[in-house]
Amino acid sequence: MRLRRKRRLLRCARRRRDLTPVQDKTRQIRPDDILLMSVVRNEKIRLPWFLSYYRKLGIDHFLFVDNDSDDGTLEFLAQQPDVSVWHTASSYRRATFGIDWSNHLLRRYAHGHWVLTVDPDEFFVYPFCDTRPLRALTDWLDGTGVRSFGTMLLDMYPEGPIQDAPYHEGQDPFEIAPWFDSGNYVISKNPDYGNLWIQGGPRARMFFRDRPEKAPALNKIPLVRWDRRYVYVSSTHALLPRGLNQVYDEWGGEKASGALLHAKLINTLGTKVQEELKRGQHYRGSAEYKAYLAQLENRPVFWCKWSEKYINWRQLEILGLMSKGNWA
Repeated sequence: MRLRRKRRLLRCARRRRDLTPVQDKTRQIRPDDILLMSVVRNEKIRLPWFLSYYRKLGIDHFLFVDNDSDDGTLEFLAQQPDVSVWHTASSYRRATFGIDWSNHLLRRYAHGHWVLTVDPDEFFVYPFCDTRPLRALTDWLDGTGVRSFGTMLLDMYPEGPIQDAPYHEGQDPFEIAPWFDSGNYVISKNPDYGNLWIQGGPRARMFFRDRPEKAPALNKIPLVRWDRRYVYVSSTHALLPRGLNQVYDEWGGEKASGALLHAKLINTLGTKVQEELKRGQHYRGSAEYKAYLAQLENRPVFWCKWSEKYINWRQLEILGLMSKGNWA
């Protein structure tokens, strides 16, 4: 594992040449700032709400990589006062699906900081997030000696076909997609990295019903007290050193955990699928996007007997989808 980590560090060092700074405000970063890292492409419609959500949560500075957007994403980000953004036209796939770029920027700018690494359609929820800022969580994690914080990705969806609920720029996506699956999940342990592997939910039952083992992973470790020796190895599903993946209790207790509300299943998905299939830059030959395309033409309805309408984090705790652990 040590050799694997060193190879990842070498990869991200080589891939730094892919990145051209467009707006570098990293000198503004203070020693105790909480950072957010994200790789984006053609996400301008999502970014106003995304930035507003995370600013309110307590993010102090944003690090973005723009992978050759042509919808105004780069120009929009370059106008933001708390954003540093780099551009690249290089291959997303050859950069280990963007992770090499993220690892480089995290290694250079996030050492010693708490950093949240998320996609532009992922919204972090944690215990007491309705009354306590993100810094309260990171201070508590520091006090308990915890370096990483795990989440489950919850796919959110509308009650009817996604095409019938158009999303508008700047809108809260959960106004139109407030439902999630309360059950229908399977959990196993990855023997290599020691992380939990979670699958299920609406994408598994709708797009991968005949191949559930191929369904997207729902386990993520997005919040980390970063060190320049660390690397992500598979999206934010797993890290090295291996101990960072121990975000659960094997002895019958419960460690605090959160959720990422995933706003993927809205009407923008069809356009995104067409774009990504044309680019061919995603995992396993874009098999996930091919599965989406095969079903979206049928105007699928994701609502089912497991559907729950999202209320707050306490609801997720009651359902066993996250835990406050011993954080009182």
